[in-house]
Amino acid sequence: MDITNPVAIEKMVAQIYQRYGRIDVLINNAGYGAFKGFEEFSAQEIADMFQVNTLASIHFACLIGQKMAEQGQGHLINIVSMAGLIASAKSSIYSATKFALIGFSNALRLELADKGVYVTTVNPGPIATKFFDQADPSGHYLESVGKFTLQPNQVAKRLVSIIGKNKRELNLPFSLAVTHQFYTLFPKLSDYLARKVFNYK
Repeated sequence: MDITNPVAIEKMVAQIYQRYGRIDVLINNAGYGAFKGFEEFSAQEIADMFQVNTLASIHFACLIGQKMAEQGQGHLINIVSMAGLIASAKSSIYSATKFALIGFSNALRLELADKGVYVTTVNPGPIATKFFDQADPSGHYLESVGKFTLQPNQVAKRLVSIIGKNKRELNLPFSLAVTHQFYTLFPKLSDYLARKVFNYK
C-alpha cells in the first residue's frame, strides 16, 4: 500500500478492524534517508521524506490510538532513530523527520497515559539493512560506524521484549544511549565533537 496516501491508510485500518475487531499493538516502522547537505534537497524531496518518515506514522498512530483508548488497552511503538535524539551533519532533513516523530510520540504518551495505552519510541543507531543503499550509496558512513552497527535480529529481539510494557523509550546500542545523555547534558561540547571528531558522513 501507499503510506503517503492518508485515504489508503484509513481504508487499511478500517479493513483490519472489520476483520479482526481490535488491534492491541501497533509497530510503526517506515522510513528512508539521504545523507547530503541541506542545500542539496528540493522542496519536494523534503516534503516526500516527511510524508513517509513522519506523517504516515502519525496518521496510523492517531487512527489506531483512538481505537485503543476506546478499548482501554494497547501499545503504540514508533520506530524512530538515534538521529531523532542526536543531530549530525548531512542528516538535517532526516533528523528533522525523526525529531518531529519523537515530539509527537512524547505528547501522545501524555494524552493516552490515563487510557491504558502505552506509547514507546524505539531509537536505534545504524542497522545493517538496505536503508543505506539509498542513504549512503558510497558505503563510507556504514564502514565508518561499523562498531555501532546493529543487526536486524538484535533490534527485533529487544523490540519483542518490551511489547506490553510501559516503557517510555528504547535507545540502542548502549554506547549511543550514553552518547545521547552526554549530548543532552553538554550540548555545546557535543556540537563541537560532532563537527570535529565524530563527523562520519
